[in-house]
Amino acid sequence: QVQLVESGGGLVQPGGSLRLSCAASGSIFRILAMGWYRQAPGKQRELVAMFTSGGSTNYAESLKGRFTISRDNAKNTVYLQMNSLKPEDTAVYSCTTLYGGGQYWGQGTQVTVSS
Repeated sequence: QVQLVESGGGLVQPGGSLRLSCAASGSIFRILAMGWYRQAPGKQRELVAMFTSGGSTNYAESLKGRFTISRDNAKNTVYLQMNSLKPEDTAVYSCTTLYGGGQYWGQGTQVTVSS
């Protein structure tokens, strides 16, 4: 089993920045595929950014240049740096990982961009 715990969400003004963290714990050795999705009210969940098992990164095209995913392998933690935030970035951001044949999700963290 893998547990994912996100942190770092909150309320931010347009143009501001936030950094989300997601720490994985449990009976794990090394997590390769890990990243972020988001779901805005009334919309489908969408990919934000992801480290693939092959070591590359995938970003939603619309977020490239504003969002950056990074990781600390020693801590099994991924981060999402979000800059120049817009009201349309308001969503629940969820961490996910693919490990041992299963997919795991965190509980999600709310990001609200509003003045």
